[in-house]
Amino acid sequence: MASTKSSVRYATALLDLCLEQGKVEEVEADLIRFTVMLSSSKELKILFNSPVIRDDKKIAIYKMLFEEFNQITISFFNLVTKNGREHLLPEIAHQFDRLLKKQRNIVTGTITSSIALDAKTKQSILDKISSTFEGTLALDEVVDESLLGGFIIRIDDKQIDASVSSKLKKMKQELVK
Repeated sequence: MASTKSSVRYATALLDLCLEQGKVEEVEADLIRFTVMLSSSKELKILFNSPVIRDDKKIAIYKMLFEEFNQITISFFNLVTKNGREHLLPEIAHQFDRLLKKQRNIVTGTITSSIALDAKTKQSILDKISSTFEGTLALDEVVDESLLGGFIIRIDDKQIDASVSSKLKKMKQELVK
């Protein structure tokens, strides 16, 4: 929990600095590339989590690995590393993305269906529920064959369950009563 609070504070400070200097898109792109690099490299994960490797060595490695990154991103990585919090960088990148979407008024969530939805069906669902949410909806799609049909939408703490499996469960509960 404390690491999440720290990550949010660091992400907020980074976003504020980017907004002030007009470098939001550049830093956003850097953090996306960083996240992709981190997810594809076990060695990079070890580097960020290793207490054995000294800060100055990590900073030198950042300079080589992230040479195309914006100076704000590099300076931020260096600061976080000097504070001994480099293991939080993946979570900071996630929180930065979350805060940026909130600032851009983008509402994120997931839509789970039994089969992959075509664009027309997905847009039809979005059109029907968009009036209940303030902002632009951006839903990640997940396929779960156990739903049998229909869909489940989860946005923040709200859930819209229009799946066949949940309707069957409700019918079963009614019959058992």
